[in-house]
Amino acid sequence: MTIQMNAISGEALADELTSFVTFTVADQLFGVPVTRVQDILTPDAVAPVPGGPAEVRGLINLRGRIVTVIDMRTRLKLPRDKGKGMCVTVESRGDAYTLLVDAVGDVITLPRGAREGNPATLDAIWRDVGDAVYRTDKGLLVALHVDRLLAIAPKS
Repeated sequence: MTIQMNAISGEALADELTSFVTFTVADQLFGVPVTRVQDILTPDAVAPVPGGPAEVRGLINLRGRIVTVIDMRTRLKLPRDKGKGMCVTVESRGDAYTLLVDAVGDVITLPRGAREGNPATLDAIWRDVGDAVYRTDKGLLVALHVDRLLAIAPKS
């Protein structure tokens, strides 16, 4: 973060930046704040959870910790892919989750001034789990709100 001082008032003017770990799901660019990411990995074996919510692909053992695998294609109501994918591990409300995505991209840093609200034309599910959108040289980045993304209703 760059901080400049206003010469007249002496106030700090912050040119605030936000960094995201980016990934793609069905060719759409998404991002989660880098401060929320704990690990990036390729899943070895995912143990299924019978009777669990559709979004829960299963569980993995990550260095002795049981982590819930969230299938992002299912969570975002996109067609399921048979590819192996990559995982982006985050923590929410004291529990670890890993987001199964198609591919992990770069860490990008964007000015907060480039942040735009979710467009009305964005899919309702994406609007619910999205925090904002950013225009990037790689297309539109949907910044995800991790806690809302992981608020998955139990199967009834």
